[in-house]
Amino acid sequence: MDSLNGFVVFVQVAETRSFVAAGRLLGVSASAVGKSVGRLEDKLGVRLFHRSTRSVTLTAEGGLFLERSRRILAEIEAAQMEISQATAAPRGRLRVSLPLVSALMLPVLSDFMEAYPQIELDLDFTDRVVDVIEEGFDAVVRIGEPADSRLAARRLGSFRWCVVASPDYFERRGTPDTPVDLLDHTCLHYRYPSTGRLEAWALRRRNEEPELVLPVSMICNNIETRLCFALQGRGIAYLPDFSIKEPLADGRLRAVLSDYVERPGVVHVLWPASKHPSPKVRALVDFLSERVFPHRH
Repeated sequence: MDSLNGFVVFVQVAETRSFVAAGRLLGVSASAVGKSVGRLEDKLGVRLFHRSTRSVTLTAEGGLFLERSRRILAEIEAAQMEISQATAAPRGRLRVSLPLVSALMLPVLSDFMEAYPQIELDLDFTDRVVDVIEEGFDAVVRIGEPADSRLAARRLGSFRWCVVASPDYFERRGTPDTPVDLLDHTCLHYRYPSTGRLEAWALRRRNEEPELVLPVSMICNNIETRLCFALQGRGIAYLPDFSIKEPLADGRLRAVLSDYVERPGVVHVLWPASKHPSPKVRALVDFLSERVFPHRH
């Protein structure tokens, strides 16, 4: 450990350009600093500093050694942090941004709260694309592929999109057999808050067919409203399967055009990229990975 102490003393002298100032910061005398640097130079067989009565400056070899020394000390500090965090209980405020899909997230977050009583959950439900780092979030859950290189990501799983309406609606208006049939129906739409655009219904079409411009009967910015209107027989909605499990199972909603629905949706949890995420972030990521889509990653 004496040689490690030599690295610490050397870096401090290089940064302050003074044996006296370095000694003051390290709580030792200037002569002790001088001796430590001297021992290091003897061991290395090179001069690390040019010394004069007025100043201390790095030699060329000293400059190279400074870069390496800083890296070594940073690695040791990171190792210490990793070990201490591995044994620390997750605690403190955890600020999480979530999409407006409470049916998917709320039961899991409730269980997380019970499992980690020392973590204070601060939940922000929005479909706006938040700037995780600028706005100070510890983590975000998002539908879609991650696009921010500053963030680490873990895929939680995937889900199917469904085109649904109530049996009563289909009885009155007929059942669409192909996507083109939707042009004669009442369609309930979602608008992205960030862009103002309507969510496209990803339905397979033949090569020569133009993209469908669906009728717009109602627009909103959440799942609950479309689900409620669909259940009331007000129109057809394009919804994720996890939000309509019960009404599909008990027959209050019926899915159509299942063979035409193209792509699955993907859910990720993202957090500021770091070699050593805090215990509370690690706990959340692991918990969501196990529980949100337990059987389908």
